[in-house]
Amino acid sequence: MFSDISIESLIILIILCFLASFVDAIAGGGGLISLPAYISAGFPIHLVMGTHKFSATLSTLGSSVGFFRHGKLNFNILKYLVPFHLIGACLGVYILNKIDENFLEPIIIFLLILILIYTIVNKEIGLKNNFTKTTLKSTILGSMASFILGFYIGFFGPGGGSFLLFAFIKIYGMDFILSSGNAKILNLVSNLSSLIMFIYYGKVNYIYGFTVGFFMFLGGQLGTKFAIKKGSKLIKPFFIVVTTITLLKIIIEKFF
Repeated sequence: MFSDISIESLIILIILCFLASFVDAIAGGGGLISLPAYISAGFPIHLVMGTHKFSATLSTLGSSVGFFRHGKLNFNILKYLVPFHLIGACLGVYILNKIDENFLEPIIIFLLILILIYTIVNKEIGLKNNFTKTTLKSTILGSMASFILGFYIGFFGPGGGSFLLFAFIKIYGMDFILSSGNAKILNLVSNLSSLIMFIYYGKVNYIYGFTVGFFMFLGGQLGTKFAIKKGSKLIKPFFIVVTTITLLKIIIEKFF
């Protein structure tokens, strides 16, 4: 299986996926690099999604571990959000098999444009951590957002990282670093739920998934260290660039 993939192609794949996990740890959007890399490496298309998801899950695990080690996770918040996110992601995958995903694309394009404009215009957003404590209102809003975004990531996916980051910033008043750390845990939950389904349907090659995933795990940890060291002033432009590329990708695929 995958015997037609050359050593050179594998090395290029590892390099690109390492870069993807590094970028993803900072501002999300790593799949914009890693998924096309898997496809261009010559992997059988019926195994691309599952094997890529296996590697991407290890990448998210690496960045989650990094944020945990630096104390950038808030488990008092996450304990409420994780169950809703998991249920939403599973429901999204289920509904995906029932209806056409194309009806979501115009809505997502509109929302991503709003997020970009809002982030660019509000120059101080996400640069300072204004989080003090959870309230009943923030818990309810956070749980609702967690469920909705879990459903979206399971159903459609592109831009999910941007939406999660933005949700933590707006609902809890966190800066980009804390938002990135907590968003990674939710990303990990949705990735794991999707991966379980790919495993169930036998769509994962574990040898290549783990080989590439090992380097993505390291890339995730390195990206986390870099983000924490440089601070929110670095993450914000990364966030704007990644969200812009995601938006352009959806528009091009939709209309061109």
